[in-house]
Amino acid sequence: VQLVESGGGLVQAGGSLGLSCVVSGRTFFRYGMGWFRQAPEKEREFVASIDWSGGTTHYADSVKGRFTISRDNAKNTVYLQMTKLKQEDTAVYYCAVRKNDRNIGPPITSRKDEYEYMGQGTQVTVSS
Repeated sequence: VQLVESGGGLVQAGGSLGLSCVVSGRTFFRYGMGWFRQAPEKEREFVASIDWSGGTTHYADSVKGRFTISRDNAKNTVYLQMTKLKQEDTAVYYCAVRKNDRNIGPPITSRKDEYEYMGQGTQVTVSS
């Protein structure tokens, strides 16, 4: 299974950025997806999750109302649209695929142990 993130970069506080993650080697439409992030010297933390259909989403409180997760099953791609970015959003962002397919477990989850396979990450830096 391969996950390839793209779209990171440098943006000013208050700006917007969109991330993409293309998944191969798995029947994409059968699995929920998630985004995580890791800032320097901090634990990797949950950002957002989406169920297999795209109909159900869940966000960390810190990004709720500013970030939007979505997916295109025809393109095997999950997206994270980030708006009103803050300096504290600076981190490496990773997409991740659920361990179990859509018939097992909750449709969305913030638990890291419910995911397997993460990409190499993409750096997002928010300047003041």
